[in-house]
Amino acid sequence: MDRRYHVTTFGCQMNEHDSERMKGMLDSLGYVESEDREGADLILFNTCSIRESADNRFIAHLGEAKRLKSEDPARVVGVGGCWAQSVKDEVFRRFPFVDVAFGPGQIHRLAEFLTSDSLTAQGYFEFEDVSGHLPMKREREFQAWVQISQGCNCVCSYCIVPSVRGREVSRDPDELFTEVERLASDGVREVTLLGQNVNSYGRDLPKERRISFAELLGRIDSIPGIDRIRYTSPHPKDMREEVIRAHADLTSLCEHIHLPLQSGSSPVLKRMRRTYGRERYMDRVALIREHVPDCALTTDIIVGFPRRDRGRLRADARGGRRGRLRRGLHLHLLAAEGNRGGRVRGPAPSRDQARADGAARGAGAAKSARAGRTLRRAHDGGLVEGPSRTDPTRLRGRTRHNKTVNFDGTGAPGDLVEVEIAGATSTTLSGSERLLSRAA
Repeated sequence: MDRRYHVTTFGCQMNEHDSERMKGMLDSLGYVESEDREGADLILFNTCSIRESADNRFIAHLGEAKRLKSEDPARVVGVGGCWAQSVKDEVFRRFPFVDVAFGPGQIHRLAEFLTSDSLTAQGYFEFEDVSGHLPMKREREFQAWVQISQGCNCVCSYCIVPSVRGREVSRDPDELFTEVERLASDGVREVTLLGQNVNSYGRDLPKERRISFAELLGRIDSIPGIDRIRYTSPHPKDMREEVIRAHADLTSLCEHIHLPLQSGSSPVLKRMRRTYGRERYMDRVALIREHVPDCALTTDIIVGFPRRDRGRLRADARGGRRGRLRRGLHLHLLAAEGNRGGRVRGPAPSRDQARADGAARGAGAAKSARAGRTLRRAHDGGLVEGPSRTDPTRLRGRTRHNKTVNFDGTGAPGDLVEVEIAGATSTTLSGSERLLSRAA
């Protein structure tokens, strides 16, 4: 009988990509994916230590795994990812029912553990590998994540990433081109390049192998079959003009940039150790508007950074409005062990957090809705992803501006369509299709 596995993923796109690598590796070992945990011989969690909501949800899910393990002691429970790395010295003491734990740089060791003669509790936490060479089980045949780097050299005071993913390591460019070419031959039309700071890619490579992020984008754009390129996330301090120009010059590079602001206040940015101020960020925004006028700009804002006053909380909302940032992800600070932010006393009062969060979200939603209204009766290209989540008789796609669009049409997943936009909300567009090209 086939051994079965179930993977639950928390957190960012990098974690989603790592989970696809885990699934691909397990498939190669003869495991079969289970729809639920109860039917699995191997229960895996890929964890996050950046977002408080993900951290809390994971602990709740782990309780179910404990119950299932007590019902069948032969069942294996594994915990991987950033949270596992952050509590590596105590994970087995706190959760004795966990059989294996591993950090983001040790995904490949899961196979070693599962094929060993003795499945005694083991932990793997060294920074020794990027998962890019492992087999991958993609969620969609026509879209793929491509990890271009691992780790981060920044020292943001609130962030635990350097502690759990290590120093920045760029993958060899030829290895990346080979991977994307293989994906294109396999029917992938859209790739999303992943890294903690994608636009510092290549700086750690040997001189004879070194290329810039803009050069990397250009070479991937030239690969036949790749119709769309996205990336996440860039750092404002490294957003060079050559990368911005690439959005105007490269056919497949989408008109969307997610540029994390984190705070609209320069003094707060300094305490965050972000190495740029409000003015430099706005200069980058102006440069983007100059070269790519229709670019969709989205952002992150941390609400409730320690010791922030009401005036600086309001500056976040103003920063979003003045930068014409359409949408944003608003994060409440997670004071995790190992990050500097967790040792700064005095978070903003919760009422002020909520007020600022509402103001920032409202500004972003209003801007997004206005941007959507300007698209009415216009056309926008969409990549069909599947049926609409709210109406299965319609299709759901994603535009080049990273906007979800629900529309009437006959396209299949992976088809490129042109959608005549008839309506818009702050989060979605709606319309009807004109088919551009079928998936191979």
